[in-house]
Amino acid sequence: MHFKWNNKINQVTENTLVVGMDIAKRIHYACFVDERGRVIEKAFAVHQSKEGFENLYEKILQTMKEAKKTEVIIGIEPTGHYWMNLAYFLDQYGIPLVMVNPMHVRRSKELDDNLPTKHDKKDALVIARLLKDGRFSYPRILKDIEAELRIGSTLRSKLTEDLASIKNRIIRWLDRYFPEFTQVFPNFGKMALATLEMTPLPKDIKEKTAGELVFLYRQVKGMRAPQLPKAKLLIEAAKNSIGLTEGTQMAQHEIATLLRQYRLLETEIETVNNQLAEMAQTTIEYEILASVPGLGDATIVDLLSEVGSFSLYENPRQLIKLAGLTLRESSSGQHKGQKHISKRGRKKLRNTLFKVIVPLIRHNEAFKKLHEYYTTRQQNPLRGKQSMVILCGKLLKVLHGICKKKVFFNEQHMMNDLYCLAEAA
Repeated sequence: MHFKWNNKINQVTENTLVVGMDIAKRIHYACFVDERGRVIEKAFAVHQSKEGFENLYEKILQTMKEAKKTEVIIGIEPTGHYWMNLAYFLDQYGIPLVMVNPMHVRRSKELDDNLPTKHDKKDALVIARLLKDGRFSYPRILKDIEAELRIGSTLRSKLTEDLASIKNRIIRWLDRYFPEFTQVFPNFGKMALATLEMTPLPKDIKEKTAGELVFLYRQVKGMRAPQLPKAKLLIEAAKNSIGLTEGTQMAQHEIATLLRQYRLLETEIETVNNQLAEMAQTTIEYEILASVPGLGDATIVDLLSEVGSFSLYENPRQLIKLAGLTLRESSSGQHKGQKHISKRGRKKLRNTLFKVIVPLIRHNEAFKKLHEYYTTRQQNPLRGKQSMVILCGKLLKVLHGICKKKVFFNEQHMMNDLYCLAEAA
């Protein structure tokens, strides 16, 4: 860690102009300092526009000439998505953009004036002085297929959230007008949706026969074989329903609107999934990742959208840190604190790993054996969730290794590692 920190400090020399920027939606603030943190140019406004960015670039060139600097480094505190336009603008000119941790900025504010005050001009100077101490990280400026996968994966997540929201609204509607419906259809399958489309209210059902309902539901697009036993249960539920009977005209309009939105979102999600799968299959690493039993197209898309190319990382520990899976503890004197994962990383990547590790433990023999070993070993056996955290890190190491070496996954190699662990124990 110290070696990497030294490298960052060494990047800021007497020839470097250090620029700290506080990012906002409309107006950013930039401050210029030298390698010692001495102010060269007090904080000034930079508008979020092409003219504003070009003025900043010209001011940087002018200041470098006047201060006899040959290099420049710009650092920001990431604020939502507002920094991205600036990052791509600077990338066109080959100017490196780095990020400082927002927590470091908050905790460094009082070093200069011993006051907890906060304003944009002060933050720009604090960021600049953190840069000259090497307290920054390098963001990945996504391009081409990586940018497409990241945007598409985010879109799919938002659409899935919207679909869940619409489903909850349908359930709330049913709780009011047909609470017995979910006893017949616990899940929202094709027949359940066809029922809500053609006969949403109990009064639409109880006077019909099971055969009439089946014939009616068969008219719905995509509904080929409605189940007669379900239709009979539905009639019985409708006859004994305690659903509301007032305001049913607008209630029917409401459920029809919700169903249209539900079907539209389903179609959109399927379209996005297909597009993302096609894009992922064009990447160099797709076939390598797909060789791991248990990794489907959706998981590969999420991994590539969060990580990019696995082979671009020098060490798998970088991936583990990116996922927020590094361990932290709080110990002092005789007190030995428990270790927990830091959770300082990409939350979606961490969630993806936890979602995929469960089926891997069940169906991938190597991961299944490793899980059994960690939870049943004689010395320091792990709890189930602790083992899953270790295996998430192991998965990242495996994926990094096979992508770096450009080889397919070999289950036997992992089993050999397990035998080595067992012998060492």
